[in-house]
Amino acid sequence: MTTVSRGREKQGAESVKQAITQYLAASTAHMHGTPSRTDPAIVASEVERLNSSVRASAGDGISPYGQPADFQIAQLRASDSSNALQRKADGHGPRSAQAVEGSRGLPAGQYLTLAQAIQKMENGELNAEILTAQSIARATESQPSLNAFIEIWADSAMAQARAADAERAQGKIRGPLHGIPLAHKDCFEIEGHAATIGSRARPAVTASRDAHVIQRLKAAGAITIGALNLNEMVAGPTGQNPSFGDCCNALDPARISGGSSSGSGSAVASGAVFASLGSDTGGSIRLPASVQGLFGLKPTYGRISRRGCFPRAYSLDCVGPLARTAEDCAIILQAVAGHDQEDPSSLDAVVPDYPALLDIAAEKSRIAVLNLDGTEACDPEIESVFRTFVGHVERSFGNVSAADFPQLSACYAMGDVISKVEAATLHGQWMRSHANAYSQAVYSRTEPGLHVPAVRYLEAMMVRARILQEFLQGPMANVDLILCPTVPIPVPLRADADMEQAGSVFNVVSAITRLTRPFSYLGVPVLTMPIGRDANGMPVGVQIIGRPLAEARLLSFAHQMSVA
Repeated sequence: MTTVSRGREKQGAESVKQAITQYLAASTAHMHGTPSRTDPAIVASEVERLNSSVRASAGDGISPYGQPADFQIAQLRASDSSNALQRKADGHGPRSAQAVEGSRGLPAGQYLTLAQAIQKMENGELNAEILTAQSIARATESQPSLNAFIEIWADSAMAQARAADAERAQGKIRGPLHGIPLAHKDCFEIEGHAATIGSRARPAVTASRDAHVIQRLKAAGAITIGALNLNEMVAGPTGQNPSFGDCCNALDPARISGGSSSGSGSAVASGAVFASLGSDTGGSIRLPASVQGLFGLKPTYGRISRRGCFPRAYSLDCVGPLARTAEDCAIILQAVAGHDQEDPSSLDAVVPDYPALLDIAAEKSRIAVLNLDGTEACDPEIESVFRTFVGHVERSFGNVSAADFPQLSACYAMGDVISKVEAATLHGQWMRSHANAYSQAVYSRTEPGLHVPAVRYLEAMMVRARILQEFLQGPMANVDLILCPTVPIPVPLRADADMEQAGSVFNVVSAITRLTRPFSYLGVPVLTMPIGRDANGMPVGVQIIGRPLAEARLLSFAHQMSVA
C-alpha cells in the first residue's frame, strides 16, 4: 500500500469516527430523551470498543437453538462435586482460622473473628448487648475518618440486642448468628428504611419488607447496626461518592477502599462489624475485600437470592459476604444461600454445610495458575507476592500447573456490555429527570449503554453458556481451582484514582477491575483472600476460582491455606 493510499484510509477512518461521534451526540437526546454529560468522542470510543470486542468474540458462534437461559442450565450441569458433600469433618466443627502472619492487613488479635464471637456467646463470656455496644462504639469512633456508614442505628440495634439476650436466656437460640451485630451495603431493602443506593438521583423509597437475605439474617437472629456507604448506584471500584462522601480504606484512609461495596469492606476491616453483605457485578465484593485484607466471596450466579437488592445488572449481580476469615464467610453463606422462588435467577440446588466442610472440601484439589500477559499482566510487586503465595500452595497441595484462557479479555468486554446496557435501561428514567444529580463518573459509565447495538448485547448473552463450557473444558479441564491476583496493581491513593476527573473514569475502572469482571460474566464462584502486602504495606489478594457451585471447595482451600 502506498503512502497516499494509507493516508486516504486513515482519513476515511477518521471521517467515519467523526460521523459516529456526531450521531451519538445527537441520538442521546433525540432517541433517548436524555441529556449527554460526556464528551461525545469518549462515548463513541467506548461504544466502538465494546461493539468490536463482542462482535469479534461472538463471531459465527450463535446457535439457532440457543437462548440466554441455557447459561444457568449449564451451571447446574457443571456443578463442582464439593457441592454435594454433606458429611462433617471427623464429627467436629472447623478449626478457628488464623490468617498467615502479616497477610490479613490487621494486627493479629486486634478483633475477634465472627466464629470466635459466636463461641464466646455460646460459652456465656459475652452477650449480644455487650457485642452490639462495642460494635456501635467502634463504628461511631471510626466514622469521621472512614465514612463507612450512611446511618448508624444505635437505639434500634441495642433494642434488638436486648431482645436477643432475652431469647437466649429463655433457651431460644435461632442459630450461630443469634445476637451478632452486622451491617450491610445500603442497596438492600430493609423494612421501614429507604435505601439510598449511595445516590441523590433516585427518589428514595421506604421499603415495605426486607430483602430476601435480610429476612434470612433476621430469622437467624443477627442484629443490623446500620446502613453502609457505597459507590453511587453500586457502580464503581474505588469507594468514591460525591453525594455521601468518599468511603476510605480502614488501613490507610488516603487510599481507596475498593467498591462498590466500600462500606462493607471498611466496616469489617475497622472492627465495627464481624461481617457484611455486599453485591458484586464486576468485582464489587472482591475489590474492597482485597484492598482491605479481608475474605470476600462472589458466589455462583444464582446461589444467593437478589430479591430486594438494588441491581447494577441483573444478569451479572451476585450477593455475598465480606469477613475476616474464610470460616466467617462460610457461616454467613450458610445463613443466606438457597433457592428463592421470588428470584427468577435463583438456582434450585442443594446447600451443603459450608462450615462443617472447611477441613475436607478442598482435599486432593488440583490447582492451576492463570497465565496473564499483555494487558492482563500484573504490576511486578503484585506478581512477586502472588508467586510467593503459589509456593506456599505447592507445599500444601502439590504441583501447581499453568492454565491459559485466551477469552479472558473477551469475557471482560461482554460483561461490560451487559452491565452498561442493563444499567442504562434501568437508569434512563432517572437520567432523563435527574441528570445533574448523578456524579460524572457514574453518568459517563452508564451513558454508552444507551448506544450499544441490541445485537451486541444479545450476542453477549447468547454465547455465555458456550464460553462457560470453553472455560470449564479449557483451563479447568484437569484442575479444581484456578488462582490469579484480585487487583493487578498496588492499592492506589484516592487522589490518583479520582474518577471525577475529566476523561479518567474508564481508565481507572479498567485498571482495577480487569481481572475480576471476566469471572462475573462466566458466573463462576470466586473467593478473594489476603496473601501478603505491597511495598506500601497494603494488602494483596488472590482470587480462587472454581466450577459452578464450588463455594465449599473455595472456602475450604482458603481456610486450609490460612492455617497452613
